Amino acid sequence: MPVTLTDATWDEEITQHKGLALVDIWAPWCGPCRMIGPIVEEIAGEYKGRAKIGKLNADENAKPGEFGVTGIPTLLIFRDGQVVDQIVGAVPKQTITDKLDYYLANDPARS
Repeated sequence: MPVTLTDATWDEEITQHKGLALVDIWAPWCGPCRMIGPIVEEIAGEYKGRAKIGKLNADENAKPGEFGVTGIPTLLIFRDGQVVDQIVGAVPKQTITDKLDYYLANDPARS
């Protein structure tokens, strides 16, 4: 299950997180967000212990603006609290897992 993120929990959950994290920035009224929501939930289960997966409601939090998010859904990929990549729009699961797998395989901490 993805972690529910808020502006208040952001630093503890994402900025201070060591390792890989995927954040789904979404809103309840957004059709494409509802399409990838179940995919993000599947990924959270499959990547448990390898990557932190979280969801941030764009309507209830200001954090998306700090990252220049103008469209949702936006998936931000973080390594050690820093954005390393992003995916905008509803994309197939394979697109998301390919990026996560790339960053897991190319982890400087493992080399």
